[in-house]
Amino acid sequence: MKDRVGFYPGSFDPVTNGHLDVIERACRLVDSLVVGVGVQATKSPLFDLDERMDLLQVTVAPVASRTGTEVSFIHFEGLMVQACRRVGANIIVRGLRDTTDYNYEMQMVGMNAQMAPDLQTVFVPSSPHVRHISATLVRQIAQMGGDVSAFVPNRVLQALNDK
Repeated sequence: MKDRVGFYPGSFDPVTNGHLDVIERACRLVDSLVVGVGVQATKSPLFDLDERMDLLQVTVAPVASRTGTEVSFIHFEGLMVQACRRVGANIIVRGLRDTTDYNYEMQMVGMNAQMAPDLQTVFVPSSPHVRHISATLVRQIAQMGGDVSAFVPNRVLQALNDK
């Protein structure tokens, strides 16, 4: 049987409990998971690439251990389907929080299918207790001095407080 290699892309600025929920559920669907940190020259992230990679590695390690799934991390620029090809992924994992995410992701599925028909996209709906969490809102709340402890892992909370 062909290995199921998943690719979960995102900016992870910062990694949230919602991201970890999707990662854990994706780990139960694939043999190995590559978490791809997208880099866009036009964006100014709160955390630089090295910080995001470090935070992901620290927070995802317990998930990988719990699920027995090999998880690796890369950063990429450009098209996600090209990054998938580079790492040998055959499944794209996308988390869905609501219908807004669904509508956007369906457009992406159509575009990706044209460019890479051999890649399959799997939607992982967020668990109810994390469905409302978005990295954008976490950043905004943290930058205004609000308490984001319910939305991010402890290590990310420390990093946000250090910023």
